[in-house]
Amino acid sequence: MHIPDNYLSPSTCAVLGTAMVPVWAVSVKKVKAEIPKEKIPLLGIGAAFSFLGMMFNIPLPGGTTGHAVGGTLIAALCGPYAACISVTIALLVQALLFGDGGILAFGANCFNMAFVLPFVGYMVAQVLKHYLKGKHADSIAYGIGAYFGINAAALCAAIEFGVQPLLFTDAAGKALYCPYPLGVAVPAMMIGHLTVFGAAEVIFTVAVLAFMKKAAPDTAYVKKSHAVRPVYLLLTALIVLTPLGLLATGTAWGEWGMDEIAEVVSGGKALGYTPAGMADGMDFSALFPDYTVAGMPEWLGYILSAVIGAALVIIIFKLIGSFKKSKVDFD
Repeated sequence: MHIPDNYLSPSTCAVLGTAMVPVWAVSVKKVKAEIPKEKIPLLGIGAAFSFLGMMFNIPLPGGTTGHAVGGTLIAALCGPYAACISVTIALLVQALLFGDGGILAFGANCFNMAFVLPFVGYMVAQVLKHYLKGKHADSIAYGIGAYFGINAAALCAAIEFGVQPLLFTDAAGKALYCPYPLGVAVPAMMIGHLTVFGAAEVIFTVAVLAFMKKAAPDTAYVKKSHAVRPVYLLLTALIVLTPLGLLATGTAWGEWGMDEIAEVVSGGKALGYTPAGMADGMDFSALFPDYTVAGMPEWLGYILSAVIGAALVIIIFKLIGSFKKSKVDFD
């Protein structure tokens, strides 16, 4: 679901980036007002879970892959506005350091995964919590919410892809950017997310949420080192296991490289050309492209990338928390 640069027109990227500005502004305001200083590090932990979850690629027949995002998970722990900020930071680190998601398309990716996903997931869960009763009501509500959230985000991405050949073509009528219309983009994106990737999002959300509630119930305020130790152990375990994501061969739909897209087969035939806007578009070289480290075996580079990414988002939120004043209770 990470849209690379040059798949969307610059104007599409500008519109979606502009749409995110008020979302970020309101989210920052809400977090400053509602999240106490002691809870800010939890946003970093949530961002780390999201970052690592997106490294576990899952294969589908036909060679495409996908992954969980964890937006509803963070919304369950800290609220949707905090989830928006956490996922935004995770996506920023992915784009800048690892080339996962475009720089120009950053606003579009945030719109889908940092806005639509957590807010839809959270709202669905809140509605269900009014009707579900029992010990596992929260888990069921957030699991279903996670499923709706990731599919809403996937649908938005599919529409963004699919309108490109309708709006942006050259003199010969060939697409300048993503060449696949809505009739191709929507089914291609939604089949995987309605089945395997949606299920992965549910499992990831429910499993981590249950772990957090059972193993580290005090983590919400990160007051004691022993309270967060199980969480860091879980993050470490996920880091060690991230090379499992390398077992999924192929490329996620809509994330092909410029050297691949001409050969992508759709409807029984290859595209046969590289859209001009894509070929002449932005070319950003990340420090660790595709989570690889020069001179290292692929699996080891993947683990090191996981360490760097997870540590960086946690440090960012610890720094943010250090600048926030604690609320003084005079009662």
